[in-house]
Amino acid sequence: PVGNSTQWSSLDSMGDSIEVWVHQLVSPQSRENALLELSKKRENFPELAPYLWYSFGTIAALLQEIVTIYPLLSPPALTAHASNRVCNALALLQCVASHQETRSMFLQAHIPLFLYPFLSTSSKTRPFEYLRLTSLGVIGALVKVDDTDVINFLLSTEIIPLCLRTMEIGSELSKTVATFIVQKILLDDVGLQYVCATAERFFAVGAVLGNMVVAQAQAQEQPSLRLLKHIIRCYLRLSDNPRAREALRSCLPELLRNPQFTMCLKNDETTRRWLAQLLTNVGFPETGERDIVAPTPVRLD
Repeated sequence: PVGNSTQWSSLDSMGDSIEVWVHQLVSPQSRENALLELSKKRENFPELAPYLWYSFGTIAALLQEIVTIYPLLSPPALTAHASNRVCNALALLQCVASHQETRSMFLQAHIPLFLYPFLSTSSKTRPFEYLRLTSLGVIGALVKVDDTDVINFLLSTEIIPLCLRTMEIGSELSKTVATFIVQKILLDDVGLQYVCATAERFFAVGAVLGNMVVAQAQAQEQPSLRLLKHIIRCYLRLSDNPRAREALRSCLPELLRNPQFTMCLKNDETTRRWLAQLLTNVGFPETGERDIVAPTPVRLD
């Protein structure tokens, strides 16, 4: 059929263009345009990640883009143009981090460590915020797949302190992605054990989560439901650990037991159930049953 032949022709044409742009990454003169085109077209080319990984000099070129802007981080001198360009390179690295065939090699090469200087920045200007958010997107792509090897790698690095830093100073979107990363680490048994192994680690995470709850209550606009969802899921997972559960009885924010605050979750049944289960686990079952939604009882018959 004509439609099918046209479709295949279009795919072949795009494949040819992708091949040209990947080869152009190696040349400093053509790299900027190639970065832009590939980052725009990456969703339409599922096998871009292996193509990038196995093409000669391509990953080295992307890493060169990253290290080139290190001198602009402190003192902060990052322009919007420079931020956009390196974020296009990061978007391509996110493809590599997401793909099943290249993910493990991406970790073995310790490529996430090249992004950590970006997460250590504190400037709140848009170029820096965009840089942090895009860097978090790469880490987020790694943790989306439940893989203990990924968690073990991240725990061997400084990812939790870096995420906590972003959860304190980032924009709402950056905070949401950083909290999601912490949540995914906690959902792995190795991650939960790591955070709860020492009081210092537990209270570092707990303090930032608590501050975020207070900040949401004090916000002039409605609280961010997406962010609250991840915060509550983190607390619920912490309550699975006996020592953490005991500590949460004294450090869980009272706002999470305040029906005026939790009213914002009225249309999110999943998060309401998580919160009710959290309060039950920690030892406030009356609050969970009265003000939120009690967990569905398990039928034994």
